[in-house]
Amino acid sequence: MSEEPETPAEAPAAAAAGDTPPDRVSASPRSPFYAPDLLERGIGIMFNGTERTNVDEYCVSEGWVKVVAGTARDRKGYPLTIKLQGEVKPFFKS
Repeated sequence: MSEEPETPAEAPAAAAAGDTPPDRVSASPRSPFYAPDLLERGIGIMFNGTERTNVDEYCVSEGWVKVVAGTARDRKGYPLTIKLQGEVKPFFKS
């Protein structure tokens, strides 16, 4: 009933938000979702309960990851990727 702002309750939420990875990140420099500072920090991906190390791009809200498909390349020399649907949980390694 008081009109005081509840800043102490908001402070822990803001600190936790800075420690969670963004919704979508790509490891490819040609993508608009490329974030080199986050990639240097180290992002791990849990996909359907298993840690994946070959993820090229992920999106938490849409529930997919793109993984590199072996050594195959397209005509411009970029690696081919496969889009897999499932539960995506990113985390910072450090």
